[in-house]
Amino acid sequence: MAARTSKNSSNDRRARIEQMRRADQARERRNRIITIAVSAVVVAGLVGFGTFVLNKESEKKEQAEAAAKAPVKDEKSWDAKKLGRNHVTTAVTYPMKPPVGGDHHQAWMNCDGDVYDKAIPDVNAVHSLEHGAVWVTYNDKAPAADLQKLKDKVGKTPYSLMSPVKDQGGAIMLSAWGKQVTVDSAVDPRVDQFFTKYVQGPQTPEPGAACTGGLSG
Repeated sequence: MAARTSKNSSNDRRARIEQMRRADQARERRNRIITIAVSAVVVAGLVGFGTFVLNKESEKKEQAEAAAKAPVKDEKSWDAKKLGRNHVTTAVTYPMKPPVGGDHHQAWMNCDGDVYDKAIPDVNAVHSLEHGAVWVTYNDKAPAADLQKLKDKVGKTPYSLMSPVKDQGGAIMLSAWGKQVTVDSAVDPRVDQFFTKYVQGPQTPEPGAACTGGLSG
């Protein structure tokens, strides 16, 4: 009788152990399923976010390319072939203010995002335009808030420079080699368009030429 009771107890113990083992296995399976499901959601989210970012970047690139091809409203243009490119040591009288090209001094103004608080020589600034720079100029009528926005933009844009030109026709003007536009404010969409189109743009006579190592003021 005692032997039978001991045997039954042993069987019950084994049954309980087997039951616990199966419960552990079932819990592990549930945990694996949950982990896989959560991982799948996370991966799907990351893939979706990555696709969103790539689409946004592609959209920005397409917009920039479209802006580079579109004409700038009210832009003035001069025949680049008729703009002199000789290096001179004498003063040059330019037919437009600020000048957009023509004979110039052999030294260029530094234009690696350089902002000048005082007027700079036209003959040196024109040389910067020949290298593919965009020159932002302003007079006393330009609002201080607009000037700060433009200084920030120029400061982080290689192949650009900014300086005052007191006797220019518009409050804010942008010039490149053979190109010029007067804008209404720093947030005028033509500002970004002009930079996109003409910083080292197709109008540049000497693309890739230095914008550092010149005059600094």
